Amino acid sequence: MAIQGLIGKKIGMTQVFDEEGRVVPVTVIECGPCPITQIKTEERDGYQAVQLGFGGDRKPKRTPRAHMNHVHKAKVGPQRVLKEFRVDDVAGLELGQLVTVDTFEEGASVKVTGYSKGRGFSGLMKKYDFGGGKETHGSHHHRATGTIGMCATPSRVHKGHPMAGRYGNERRTVKNLRVVKVDTENNLILVKGAVPGAKNGYVLVQASRA
Repeated sequence: MAIQGLIGKKIGMTQVFDEEGRVVPVTVIECGPCPITQIKTEERDGYQAVQLGFGGDRKPKRTPRAHMNHVHKAKVGPQRVLKEFRVDDVAGLELGQLVTVDTFEEGASVKVTGYSKGRGFSGLMKKYDFGGGKETHGSHHHRATGTIGMCATPSRVHKGHPMAGRYGNERRTVKNLRVVKVDTENNLILVKGAVPGAKNGYVLVQASRA
C-alpha cells in the first residue's frame, strides 16, 4: 500500500528473545486500524496526501460539530487523533478505507514521533543535570542556580543560558527503530528500543526513508 505510516498508541515496554536467545527490549505500539478521513490530490490541493484517524471510541456528544461533519463525509465515527501522511499516489484509496498494521513488515526500519513526558517546572539539577552547590558548612544553596552572567562586560545574560523552566512535553522523533514483530490479530507492532512519551500516549509510526 502507498501509505507508509500509521497513528498508534504506546502500550508499554517489554522484552522478547531473538533467534539466538538474546534478550531484546521492545516497545509495544497499538497501530490502527486507521480509517481514511480525507484524500488530498495534486489537482485540488497541490500535493498528494491522506488523512488518517485513530481512536474511534470518542463520544459524539463531546466532539465539536466541525469534526463530526468532517468525518461524516468518510462515513466513520469521531476520531481522537487526525494526522496527514504524504503519499506518492492516491489511486485506489477511498474514504473510510481502513489502513491496518500489516503496512509494516518484520525487520523493517521505522521512525516514531511522539511527545516526551512532561515534568513541569524543573530546576537546573533535574533539567540539565547540574551538580548543585555545597552540601556542608552552612551552605544555603544546595540546589540554587548560582551566577548566570558577568558584572560589567557584557552586563547581561547570554542567550540560551541554562535556566530553570518547563521540562519535557516536547515533540521528539526516534529514527531507525527495527520492527521486531507484527501482530495483525491484535493490531500491535513491537519495535526495538524506547519511543517518546508515556503509556497510552499517541505516536506516529512511519517507514524510514532510505
